[in-house]
Amino acid sequence: MSKRTEKSDVLVVGGGPGGCAAAGRLAREGHDVLLLEKKRYPREKVCGDGLTPRSVKALLDIGMESKLDGYHRVRGLRACGFGHSLELEWPEHSIYPSYGMTVPRRILDLDIANYARDLGAEIREATEAVSPLYEDGLLKGAVAKDADGEIEVRARFVVVADGSLSRFGRALGARRDRSYPMGLAARAYFRSPRDTDEWMESHLDLYHGEDSLPAYGWVFPMADGTVNVGAGLLSTYRDWKDVNTSKLMEAFVAQAGPSWDFEAEDSLGPERGGKLPMGISVRPRAGSNWVLIGDAAGAISPFNGEGIAYAMETAEVAAELMSRALRTGNGLEIARYSERVYSMYGGYYKAGRIFAALIGNPRIMGFLGSVGMRSKPFMQWVLMVLAHLGDPADKRVTSRAYYVIERLGTLLPGKR
Repeated sequence: MSKRTEKSDVLVVGGGPGGCAAAGRLAREGHDVLLLEKKRYPREKVCGDGLTPRSVKALLDIGMESKLDGYHRVRGLRACGFGHSLELEWPEHSIYPSYGMTVPRRILDLDIANYARDLGAEIREATEAVSPLYEDGLLKGAVAKDADGEIEVRARFVVVADGSLSRFGRALGARRDRSYPMGLAARAYFRSPRDTDEWMESHLDLYHGEDSLPAYGWVFPMADGTVNVGAGLLSTYRDWKDVNTSKLMEAFVAQAGPSWDFEAEDSLGPERGGKLPMGISVRPRAGSNWVLIGDAAGAISPFNGEGIAYAMETAEVAAELMSRALRTGNGLEIARYSERVYSMYGGYYKAGRIFAALIGNPRIMGFLGSVGMRSKPFMQWVLMVLAHLGDPADKRVTSRAYYVIERLGTLLPGKR
């Protein structure tokens, strides 16, 4: 097998929504971009396949309106638990759309990859960035591998977007802060006649023995004859290592299946699971000529486990700074990345980490769930907080309370 050398302005490692969004933005601004994706599209991804209004806006912002016409639109969240069921609509908003969507990641990721290709980015499938390429202690790109052999990819800047495990990020020295919460989740697809339901559904009363868990189960209608069914758990529960996610899923299927008209035999394949690093928990987030974005940066929300919106938003910041650095020749632009990300999410995520710690106590989780689910207005506000949908144009007390929480998070001591 041969060894080849290639050059680009920017190398993007990983072809999920964040990586492709960054590649597309940089290519649109005239830069030479090479993205390496170790699998071939369409590929499976462990995900709930749900898009909150924040994620929908991120897709609209990059010009994917025509693709969204083919996704399934949902009105809001049906919250179930503690003897109650509430249908909570996504709020009317001055910034975000008042609807969410569902779409399988095998479709979404391919659509965003094609968007980036159309803008001029080169996307190389079945090609893995194996290790960083250093010269004289400086990052010069990556050593990659495909079916034809080894490739030495030289680039001025590198965007690391290879997901929650981020082998490439770890090779650069990035590490997750283990004091931050982490999510564990598993999902599978089931046949269901309710696949076109207008609501995402979330169940808040999952148990481990008699303990009410900091966990939730979901059923998201996919409008293709199936529903995405999953369960997630936070590491803030004291006995989280003893919780078997397969058993949690099994119990949740028995719990939610009857109302959606599915049972274990309707599964289309084995469940798949993964770990979710939360709260911008990975450091450093950037080096002299590289940045981590999305899941690789641990940018998943500790409030609700959402990752797509934050992958695309951090991609936008990374692409903006790299484009400016390429135009001006001033590589110091990259030094602004970490602080920009913190300014966007620091207060909110810090509040989210406190929330995750509180509900890790089974008594607190049980109390909050049983009391909160009695009030639809309160849960409507909770939905706004959990989905990060504060509206600066909304002067109501509920919206102001949201910003008080975010502000308090900013003022609290903690790591940046």
